[in-house]
Amino acid sequence: MTNPLLDFSGLPRFQAIRPEHVGPAVDELVAQGQATIERLAAQESAPTWESFVQPLDDANERLGRAWSQVSYLNAVMNTPELRAAYNEALPRVTQFFASQGQDQRLHAGFKSLRGSAGFEGLTRARRRYIDNQLRDFRLGGAELPPPEKARFLAIQEELAKLAARFQDNVLDATNAFGLFVTDEHELSGIPADVVQVAREAAQREGRDGAKLTLHMPCYLPVLQYADHHGLRERMYRAFVTRASELGTPEWDNGANIARILALRAEAARLLGYRSYAEVSLATKMAGSPVEVLEFLDDLARRARPFAERDMAELTDFARAELNMAEVRAWDLAYVGEKLRQARYAFSDQEVRQYFPEGEVLGGMFRLVETLYGVRIRSAQAETWHPDVRFFEIVDAAGGRIGQFYLDLYAREGKRGGAWMDDAVNRRRIGERVQTPVAYLTCNFSAPVGGKPALFRHAEVNTLFHEFGHGLHQLLTQVEDLGVSGINGVEWDAVELPSQFMENFCWEWDVVAPMTRHADTGERIPRELFEKMRAAKNFQSGMQFVRQLEFALFDMRLYDGPVPASPAEVMKVLDEVRARVAVYPVPEYNRFPQQFSHVFAGGYAAGYYSYKWAEVLSSDAYGAFEEAGVLNPEVGARFRREVLAAGGSRPALESFVAFRGRKPQIDALLRHNGMTEAA
Repeated sequence: MTNPLLDFSGLPRFQAIRPEHVGPAVDELVAQGQATIERLAAQESAPTWESFVQPLDDANERLGRAWSQVSYLNAVMNTPELRAAYNEALPRVTQFFASQGQDQRLHAGFKSLRGSAGFEGLTRARRRYIDNQLRDFRLGGAELPPPEKARFLAIQEELAKLAARFQDNVLDATNAFGLFVTDEHELSGIPADVVQVAREAAQREGRDGAKLTLHMPCYLPVLQYADHHGLRERMYRAFVTRASELGTPEWDNGANIARILALRAEAARLLGYRSYAEVSLATKMAGSPVEVLEFLDDLARRARPFAERDMAELTDFARAELNMAEVRAWDLAYVGEKLRQARYAFSDQEVRQYFPEGEVLGGMFRLVETLYGVRIRSAQAETWHPDVRFFEIVDAAGGRIGQFYLDLYAREGKRGGAWMDDAVNRRRIGERVQTPVAYLTCNFSAPVGGKPALFRHAEVNTLFHEFGHGLHQLLTQVEDLGVSGINGVEWDAVELPSQFMENFCWEWDVVAPMTRHADTGERIPRELFEKMRAAKNFQSGMQFVRQLEFALFDMRLYDGPVPASPAEVMKVLDEVRARVAVYPVPEYNRFPQQFSHVFAGGYAAGYYSYKWAEVLSSDAYGAFEEAGVLNPEVGARFRREVLAAGGSRPALESFVAFRGRKPQIDALLRHNGMTEAA
């Protein structure tokens, strides 16, 4: 039977993929790719787009598409067999792409094309693609002497292995934890559906009581609603010590972090940069670490008074109403929920009953259809799990624009968090345009008790966020791989479309039609929605500075002296917390050991991007507020100038083309309720 990872005739054949397919597919595709490179290097004629770039894109895309299926399955359907196959093949994939980035022959080909008479005749997207390639060759070590090249390549291979190990450790530590609670008193306050799922989990293991886990659909409600102080503390301690020396030794990420930092610093020095932060920013909008730190410090200065006010309110309420002398880290969500209920007379659980999955998806799709003139409908495709759904986006005439998979529920063997990833990218192949396909992944509670899945409003925000990323990938009109969709978009601008989408979750005309009470079938009352809006910025100061804490820690870590041990890493974090945090964190908290964004993901020296892009997204949404949030003309302009443009031009140019001016910070502060220090 044909290896399904080598079949590019249509959508991925997920039901046919087995771990034993991974190694042979990677071997064959790497061999094909290397043969293509040798053939291009042997060409005697001057390189052109058609004779040089397109064949290279063809070879790289085949390996990239196959590997994206493997890496995605490893993230959402992790098994020992698949993990072993993934880790065994990872070095070969890493080496192929890293060594290609150092290939002097390819580098010379792109330089020749850049300097040719035909360069100016190329489309702007293709010119930007070539310029990006030349930049990436420099950042990939192509201009290094042979010994340094070899060392740089070895660093990239080791970093890839370390990133995979980091993620595996967090996943394993999360999956391994189970707290069996048999005392009904300890379960007081926890939502009934969460307790029901926990009881069913215990029954499956032949145990009494309820099994509480560190997966978000269980962990967050326990921290937010459990009346039992000791239970909240036990769960919190287990969560913040995952993958650390305070847990199972084999899953400790401390040494991995130190090694990752050392290797990235060494790679930066080889490339002639002072720090890895400078390497990271070479492909971003921000010009230097100093600019980023000044940006973050300015936000911290503006936000901290609001965060201090939030913390004081929590503390006063806890003392006066809950008889708590002190609010500790594991109390924050619980006290915050009690204060919100007292102040605004509603709870997350009450709101959640109005957001069943089907209504939320339908409402989100209607919004996109209204703004961008498209239609979204269910479609058929092989999936990796029965819960996964598949959709397609079509134009007014029914022509396919893109397709996406939707994997919404948390489960064993699935990485935590929410993300969008690409399966297929838009590109032109001869007379045919290949339409894009995306994965949209969340970790929400699955349906229970015969009812549809019910989403917290924060989860609705998360879903809109990830769909914003998906639309950036799916609505592109660029037909060249390297700058199609999110490819080629500066990393600190890539969150613009996702954060932009979240704003619609606070608009009555958008939210009301997507609600239906799980029991009564009624729409959400306007009175309840207005309470939600009034509470929108409840504790927003604390949330804001928490994000700044992560961003400052990340940038300080990669731009300052390289910590040589986990203790030194924690010292950097402690120094940042002393400046911006407003509540004490227990000594045993090992947040860095789980910070996959900057140690195993794409956000190293780039976590500031969330706030940087929020300036862009808030200001962009301001155009909709000015013209009407469901204005299709403004929507068409946003689609054309931001979503469709992809990475074909600098993100700032796309923003200015949409907004008519450079971004301003006012909308960000207004949307976060920080326009006056009350």
